[in-house]
Amino acid sequence: MLHQAGPIPGRCRQAGSRASTAAPTHAVGSGFWLLVFLVILTTTASAKLLVPMDLTQADHLKAYGVAYHALQRGEDVEWLLNYRGGSFLLEDTPEGQRDCIVLGVTSEAAGGAAASAIYDEIERANMEVVLLEKAPRVAIYAPPNSKSLPWDDAVNLALTYAEIPFDVIWDPEILDGKIFQYDWVHLHHEDFTGQYGKFYASYGSAPWYLEDQRLAETAARAAGFANVWQHKHAVARRLREFVAKGGFLFAMCSATDSYDIALAAGGVDVVDVPYDGTPPDPHAEERLDFSQGLAFENYHMIMNPMIYEFSDIDMTEEAARRGQGTDFFTLFDFSAKEDPVPTMLTQCHVNVVPGFMGQTTSFRRSLLKKATVVLAETEGTDEVKYIHGNYGQGTFTFYGGHDPEDYQHKVGDPPTDISLHKNSPGYRLILNNILFPAAEKKEQKT
Repeated sequence: MLHQAGPIPGRCRQAGSRASTAAPTHAVGSGFWLLVFLVILTTTASAKLLVPMDLTQADHLKAYGVAYHALQRGEDVEWLLNYRGGSFLLEDTPEGQRDCIVLGVTSEAAGGAAASAIYDEIERANMEVVLLEKAPRVAIYAPPNSKSLPWDDAVNLALTYAEIPFDVIWDPEILDGKIFQYDWVHLHHEDFTGQYGKFYASYGSAPWYLEDQRLAETAARAAGFANVWQHKHAVARRLREFVAKGGFLFAMCSATDSYDIALAAGGVDVVDVPYDGTPPDPHAEERLDFSQGLAFENYHMIMNPMIYEFSDIDMTEEAARRGQGTDFFTLFDFSAKEDPVPTMLTQCHVNVVPGFMGQTTSFRRSLLKKATVVLAETEGTDEVKYIHGNYGQGTFTFYGGHDPEDYQHKVGDPPTDISLHKNSPGYRLILNNILFPAAEKKEQKT
């Protein structure tokens, strides 16, 4: 705070020097000038800009961009967990005010008294202040042909809309260690088992599928692997190393369970003839090592190449029976003071969020490892939608489904226009993960 008030002592000294040349000054007394100094210091140092994240916010998604830009400028940002939907308290600067205006984000002046009232309320309730200290370095793992594939990626859409910068990396950057330059990595809708998303039955002759297969096989050979699944398993292990060394990994849809399966499979062939020209290891199931995965255990694989599913982890069929309009999931309510990490990841302006499907829509609770934290569930079912856990010095977060604002996104459907969904609670959960690595490390108690 004193750094923000740097110019004030100089102003006070100038006032003192001018006063020393005038005889009446000592009649005022030093106490008066001390009071003036304290008033000016308090007013200047306490100037804050509140970005509310409750229902008063005009654009929840771009509000994350406002917070990120402030971190880029070297300013501290306070994340007010559970206060008005997880609001942000910024330094009140011309740049911050301009950012809010340009991005269409609602903000409120929060001077000394207003800020004090906010802190007092937070102290008394299930709320907490978490200091965000630096803008995380963000990357999306996606193949070079991702823009030609007949589907989009929700995280790419969210970051682009919120004006949060990111790099796109793929297998070479993972294996050569460039991944360690980043704080946070999102896994595009990849199939880490090497089965090309198991689209063979429906799209095996489609030009985009054949091109995807050709690209993957070329990349595997260039990296020194005999086939794609061996290459993808090695990439999965390298990503796990990224987490172990303090990285933050976020995945959606098929990049969740296929990733864990690749880790458990290790060097075991779990793919059938259409994918590598050979049948799978006849003992593949019993050779799975669940201790190598991050989130799941004791599941059964579905290796039939004609079935569009990896294992019994996913609960897409159960969600489909509910259908749009009756499919919702509920965010867990965590103690902000005791569990700030899951609280950060679940900040939202609503507690119940509309569901959405994907190749991997949700996860079977009974197959989660005991240490995996459930962030959101479909009440009354065995389905969980949103999970989190620690591995080594880092963390992973898996979010089921493809697009929070497209209930049943089909191959070939156009990208979602997020400007029509700027208050989307489902997209907010994605962006919570972007700011999570910026949190002051001592605040993370899980």
